[in-house]
Amino acid sequence: MERIGLIAGGGQLPVILAKDARKKGVKVIGFAIKKMASPDLDAACDRVHWFDLSQVNKFFFMLIIERVKKIVMLGKVDKTIIYEGIKKGDKGLNRFKGLEDKSDYAVLDKITSEFEKKGIKVISGIEYLSDLFPQEGVLTKKEPSKKEQEDISFGFKMAKEIARLDIGQTIVIKDKTVVSVEAMEGTDKTIERAAKLCGEGFVVVKTSRPEQDMRWDVPAIGPETIKQIADSRGAVLALEAKKMFLVDKEACVKLADNNNLSIVVI
Repeated sequence: MERIGLIAGGGQLPVILAKDARKKGVKVIGFAIKKMASPDLDAACDRVHWFDLSQVNKFFFMLIIERVKKIVMLGKVDKTIIYEGIKKGDKGLNRFKGLEDKSDYAVLDKITSEFEKKGIKVISGIEYLSDLFPQEGVLTKKEPSKKEQEDISFGFKMAKEIARLDIGQTIVIKDKTVVSVEAMEGTDKTIERAAKLCGEGFVVVKTSRPEQDMRWDVPAIGPETIKQIADSRGAVLALEAKKMFLVDKEACVKLADNNNLSIVVI
């Protein structure tokens, strides 16, 4: 039987992947990050090992014990925990201390090289989650106004540029003005900050990096982000087609419709 290891961060994506892979006859061994990963993983995977990010040596030992040769990395990881661990001198995280560039891709590239040294291949989880890519077009009852469409076009160019620079992948626009840019804090806090700056009626645009490595980092949006936009009185969420997951599409669209929001896949 084919088996894969699943390094699980936060959110439901790792749970969805585990369930889908097992339906296809794949044995899934979960390696769940404590305080981040969902407790639902215990039931979704064939077996789960819980660990702290600082317990890197223990993690690699368990990979050997479980005879894992392929690994998928999926789910949100709070980057502040990595940097706090480096500051505290955690031995497991010290391997990142000497990196000249501590951008997401530099850290993930370092992790991938560590796997490859041990004969473990990092693979993309897309083959198990391709149905989460939404189709291009307007998904909601409400379509964006002409003014909002202009903000989407303006924001898409800006978002692609900040993604290229590996700053973030989400940008908030109002009246063709950049209100807030995502960095380490993540999408939802970027939206929350934008609401304080510009009030209601803003447009949220989320894109992929120009050369997104789909093994490591497939952007995702779920109901929590839609709720954040609704609570912050935003008007539109625009997503890049074929490059990011929409988790629980039905719930997202229903929530958007109930709050007079537009979801557009561009």
